[in-house]
Amino acid sequence: MNDEQILNLLQKSDRDAYKQLFLKYYSPLCEYASHYISDADSEELVQDLMLFIWETRKMLIIGTSLKSYLFISTKHRCLNAIKKQLYHERIHNHIYEKIKDQFEDPDYYFVNELTEHINKAIRELPDTYRDTFTLSRFGELTNTQIATKLGVSVKTVEYRISQALKILRVRLKDYLPLLSFLFGFPS
Repeated sequence: MNDEQILNLLQKSDRDAYKQLFLKYYSPLCEYASHYISDADSEELVQDLMLFIWETRKMLIIGTSLKSYLFISTKHRCLNAIKKQLYHERIHNHIYEKIKDQFEDPDYYFVNELTEHINKAIRELPDTYRDTFTLSRFGELTNTQIATKLGVSVKTVEYRISQALKILRVRLKDYLPLLSFLFGFPS
């Protein structure tokens, strides 16, 4: 089956013509694309092109030969992939430049360590205290809203929060001055 026959039958949704197209051009197109991008990416790119051809088969207008169309389309897709990759690399480099100073700052690691200690202490609270405390501090709910949500009285909510704070003060006693300064944590 020649290219013109493949194209005519393809436009009539002939699956055998599509199979012939795939068998005839898939490997050469992958080989061609691999001159621009990685082998794995080239296979994916050619598969996407083949899928595009199948999906647009009824509207497909090719002004050149089928072979030329496929190779030119592959080249354009490769160049677009390279452009996209360069764009992502620029973004990653920009982000890296923005945050690298943060990672070189010893305070960054100390704050991360402190955050880990706080999270661990909160996780170790009894379930009822932890749930109430997190709704209060991180869920930003009022005591009345928490009471309604948990199905308990406002006094119970107040008690659980005060107990949670007592436990956290004991477990985080070495960090209290810093916590008070950074987060307004009661000492």
